[in-house]
Amino acid sequence: MNENYQSRDVFNAIADPTRRQLIHLLAEADELPLHELTAQFPMGRTAVSKHLTILKEADLVHDRKVGRETRFRLNASPLREVQDWVAFYNKYWSSNMLRLSQLLEEEDE
Repeated sequence: MNENYQSRDVFNAIADPTRRQLIHLLAEADELPLHELTAQFPMGRTAVSKHLTILKEADLVHDRKVGRETRFRLNASPLREVQDWVAFYNKYWSSNMLRLSQLLEEEDE
């Protein structure tokens, strides 16, 4: 692994709304070139590239060169970690809401 390449936390990568929007755009397409992605944002190519780099470091985005163009595609598998985290807390809150409901029913009796 390259010393300059630093693996980035998936949660950190998806914390930014621009990066979440990039993920959304890539999820709707097989691949998109940088210029098409940049056209979707009120920022320049360099700023979008920096966001894509963070997503690449978290392994959420892969890229490939096609001539002079760089094309990007989503790698959704790291999002499983987020899904598992949310599922745990969904179970936690469901359990707490069930207990609260039972307590309220007991008070009504």
